[in-house]
Amino acid sequence: MKRFSFVAFLFLFAGAVAAADEIVLSGADLHTVSHGVIERGELLIRDGRIAALGARVDAPAGARRIDLSGKQLYPGFVAADSLLGLSEIDAVRATLDFAEAGEINPNARALVAIDADSEQLAVARANGILTIHVVPRAADGGLLTGQSALIKPDGWTWEQMRVVDPVGVHLFWPSARMPPWLPAQAQEKAAEALKKKLSAIDMAFSDARAYRASRQKSAAGATDLRWEAMLPVLDRKQPLFVHADDAVQIREALAFAARENVRLVLVGGVDAWRFAATLKARDIPLILGSSHNLPLRRWESYDTIYAAAGKLAAAGVQFAIANDSGSSNERNLPYQAANYAAFGLDRDAALRAITLTPAEILGVGERLGSLDVGKEATVFVADGDALENFTKVERAWVQGHEIDLSNRQTRLYDKYRSKYEGKAKK
Repeated sequence: MKRFSFVAFLFLFAGAVAAADEIVLSGADLHTVSHGVIERGELLIRDGRIAALGARVDAPAGARRIDLSGKQLYPGFVAADSLLGLSEIDAVRATLDFAEAGEINPNARALVAIDADSEQLAVARANGILTIHVVPRAADGGLLTGQSALIKPDGWTWEQMRVVDPVGVHLFWPSARMPPWLPAQAQEKAAEALKKKLSAIDMAFSDARAYRASRQKSAAGATDLRWEAMLPVLDRKQPLFVHADDAVQIREALAFAARENVRLVLVGGVDAWRFAATLKARDIPLILGSSHNLPLRRWESYDTIYAAAGKLAAAGVQFAIANDSGSSNERNLPYQAANYAAFGLDRDAALRAITLTPAEILGVGERLGSLDVGKEATVFVADGDALENFTKVERAWVQGHEIDLSNRQTRLYDKYRSKYEGKAKK
C-alpha cells in the first residue's frame, strides 16, 4: 500500500511539473504572420514550442495562465544582417571583432567571436529582436569574409546562443563606383585594383573546386580549412550570401552565381528593384538593406530607396528587410519595415519581411518566424502596433523561456528618473 501511494505521488508530482511547464498566453491579439490575426486569442506553450493557438485552447488545469488582455502578441523579429555580438563601441578597437585580415577567409566563423555579454544584444531584444543573423564583415579589402551564424539573444556563452551555425559563406562584391572628380591616374589605379579583386574571387572558387576534386579522389591529403568551408556552398547545401548594392555589382554577382552554380542570396541590394524580374525568374531571395539611406545617384527621386520594397513585392520577389550594418541601432529594425510600408509596401508584407521571410531565407522557416503549432515559442508582447516607434515591448519568450528585458538604457532611465524625482520632492 505504501509503495502504491509512493508511485501515485510520483505520477502526481510528474503531472504537476509538466503542467508547470505549460503556459497559456491569453487575451492578446495574436499576429500569426502566416494566417492573419486572431483577436483576443490564446496561445499554449509546451516544452518551448507552440502547442496550440486559437480563440480558445485546451490546456491542462495546472497550466500557468498569463492575462495579456489588450496587448499584441507577435513572433520574434529576425535581424537578417547584423553585427550584434561582434561590435560594441566603435571608438574602442578591442570591442570590435567583426572582420579578419586578408581577402579570402571563408573559414572564419562569426559564432565563436560573439560576445554573449554585449549590451547591444540586451538593447535589441528589448525591442523584440529575438533571432539574429550575425555576419562577418569585410575589412582591408576583404572579399570572402567567412561564415555567418544564427543566434538567439539569450545565453551565457556563444554555445548556448547558437541556433544554426554555419548558415552560409559571405562574399562582399567589390564596387566599381568611384567619384567622377578623381584624377585619371587615380581612376586607372582603382580600375586595376578592381580587376585584381575580381580575379581573386575567381581564383578562390577555382581553388576550392580543385580541392573538392582532390578530396573526392583521396582523403589522405592535407586539410585546408578555407576550402573545407567552401564545400557546402559548392555542393549547394549552403547559400552564398553576396553583398552588392549598385546595378553593376548586382549584374556581376548574378552572372557569377549562374556561372558557379551556387545558391545565391543577395544582400543589400539598393538597386535590386531594377533586377526584380530576374530575381523572381531565378528564384533568388534578397535581404534588402536599410531604408534610412540616400539614393545612390544625384538625379534619382528622393523616395527611390523607400519605394524599393513595394516594387520588389509587386514583382513577387522573396525578400527580407534588414537594418544598417552597425549593431547599435539594431533595435530599429521594425521601423525600417514601417518606412518601407509608408511608401508602397503592404503593412502585413512589411511585418512578414522581418519575421517569417528572413526565417525562410535563413533556413529556419519551419522553426521560427510565425505563430504556428509546432514552432518554437519565440514571441513577444507589445502594448500596440510593433511597427510603431511609440510601442513598448513588455515581455518576451525565447524557446518558451521568458527573458529579462532590462538593459543599459533601462537602467540609465531608472537611475536618472529616481535622481530627478528625488529633487522634485525636495
